[in-house]
Amino acid sequence: MDITEFDRDEAVAEAMHGLQEMTRGTVLKRAGLVAGGGLAASLLPSGLAFGRAAGGSRARDIQILNFALTLEYLEAEFYALALKHSAEAGFGPKTLRFAQVVAQHEAIHVNALKSVLGSKAVAKPKFDFKRTTRKISTFLLTAKVLEDTGVAAYSGQAPRILQAAVLGPAASILAVEARHAAWVRRLIGGSGNRVLPAPTAFEAPKSMEQILEEVGATGFITS
Repeated sequence: MDITEFDRDEAVAEAMHGLQEMTRGTVLKRAGLVAGGGLAASLLPSGLAFGRAAGGSRARDIQILNFALTLEYLEAEFYALALKHSAEAGFGPKTLRFAQVVAQHEAIHVNALKSVLGSKAVAKPKFDFKRTTRKISTFLLTAKVLEDTGVAAYSGQAPRILQAAVLGPAASILAVEARHAAWVRRLIGGSGNRVLPAPTAFEAPKSMEQILEEVGATGFITS
């Protein structure tokens, strides 16, 4: 299932440029053994590691939280707009329920992150979602990409967090974003790894720079 199937005038495809589903490649690399017979780190996808990264700081935690807040602003605004357009877009009961629940979750995430950051919270940007909420097909595909992006973003930042008080909530949000991603994939249906609710055994994280570049390329954030 490709975005071009739903976007004959290519407006949505242009907006989605750079924010496509991450290339998964081969998830399990050549197996190796460590002392005691366990699986070696080479079994994990590139960039995936268990354990906290060295060199963390409280200042970096604030940066990570503001990065997360920006993504949550994006998702919350997208779902709120989708609900306004739900009748026009032809949402059925299952899609409407998905949009309602996820919109509520994303709004709660925004409020939670703002509460933690206080005066250090970044301001909410302005958005233009390029009519992706005007049709059920483009809404679902865009939701899938945004949720996959959220999962990759939180996965990439979790090992960089210093404070346990920050890591716990971030991990909790990551779990919910992953459930959103599985839910929307189920709604899209079809066959093949692109739409399976859980397509792989491991999910490759992405860096802050990668995510910001990809989100910026969509044109969804206008200022």
